Formats: sequence, structure tokens, C-alpha cells
Amino acid sequence: MFLAVIEPGTYLDFGDPVSFRDENSIIESGLLNDQGKISGRAQAAVRTLSAEDFARIIELGLGRDEDILPRVGDTMQMPGFQDAQTPFQHIPARERVNQLTNRAVRDRNFRKNVLRAYGERCAITGLRLINGGGRAEVEAAHIRPVEHDGPDIVSNGLALSGTAHWMFDRGLVGLADDLTILVSRQSNDIEAVTSMINSSGNILVPDRLANRPRAEFVTWHRENCFKQ
Repeated sequence: MFLAVIEPGTYLDFGDPVSFRDENSIIESGLLNDQGKISGRAQAAVRTLSAEDFARIIELGLGRDEDILPRVGDTMQMPGFQDAQTPFQHIPARERVNQLTNRAVRDRNFRKNVLRAYGERCAITGLRLINGGGRAEVEAAHIRPVEHDGPDIVSNGLALSGTAHWMFDRGLVGLADDLTILVSRQSNDIEAVTSMINSSGNILVPDRLANRPRAEFVTWHRENCFKQ
């Protein structure tokens, strides 16, 4: 038995949206009656999930890699040679809890959601670079870092190229309240840093308002990381 204590305003995004049904059947098998048809329980606004259905939904939402992510390490995957998707297996409750709290799982899904929200484009430079393997060469940066209680949600993230990410984390660039890009006077080459910024002078934001940087995270970064 476990008690989930969820802080207000926090949650864990699925890196892969989970549909109500796949090509074979509905995902939530507990809604099927003895004849294999959808029962009346499907109309309930709130309903309990069996351990098997919960594990299946979590596996589909959190457990898969995706081509949108940059490669990690030196191993290249050539088209047509990717590993086959692992079939669903029942995972004991304790192992499932470990997966949900595992930093690698949370990081992977944070990257998926941030890259998807920003169209795989660097929010500072505006560049959308795709490598020879068809993957985006852009990273997901936390505005308020995890080690300082920053949540793994898109509104606390920016899609940034490697150099822009390095500068953002070290406070050489920051954001004003109106999302204008600020350049630190402590940079040893202000002109070069400024030349990297896209022509608008503002970060490029997602179309969806809920995915845009939240003011509280932007303020935290400016007050705690940005070098004035």
C-alpha cells in the first residue's frame, strides 16, 4: 500500500499520449464485459483502474523511446534496424513506483514534451537542426533546475541548442518578464552572444499558452542564475 502526496501545481507529463484504444482493442481492458464489448462503466467520470490497466497505461505513456530525442552515446541506429517495441508485461507495484520516480524516466519524458512543444527548434537561436539520423539536435533545459525544486513540466522548460543551453544554465543569458532575451554584461564576448539570438529578440514560444514559460520560473532564473 502506498500513499501518493502530490504537491499543488505538479504532475508528470506522459511523453507519449495514450489513446483510448489501439489497433486491437481499448487500452483499459477493465471496461470490457464478458462479450468483449465496452460496458457502461466507460461513461463514469471517475472510476478505479485495475493494477494491470494502470501498468499498461503507464508503460505506454512513459516507457517508450522515440526518434524525436537526440541520441545518447556513440551508438548509431540506422533506419530499419531499430529494436522492436517491447510487448506489455505485468510489472509488480513496487517496480512500477520505482519507474515513476526514476530520474531517467522523468528526464526522457520531459525532453519529449519540451521538444514537441517547441517544434524541435531552439527557443533562443531559432534554429531547427536535424542530424543525419533524423533526430533533432536540440536539448530540453529546465528554467528552474530540478535541484532547486523545479518541476518536470513543459512550462518550466525551454528547447535549446547545446551552446544556448550551456549559456542559459550559467546565467550568461536570461529572460525578462516579457520573454525578451537578456545578455549578461559578464559575458566575455557580448557581441558574439547577441549575434546568436533570433531576430525578434524574444524567445520563440509554443503555440499553446499552457506550454509557454511560467512567470514564476522565469523570475526565479533571473534572480538566482542570471548574471546581471
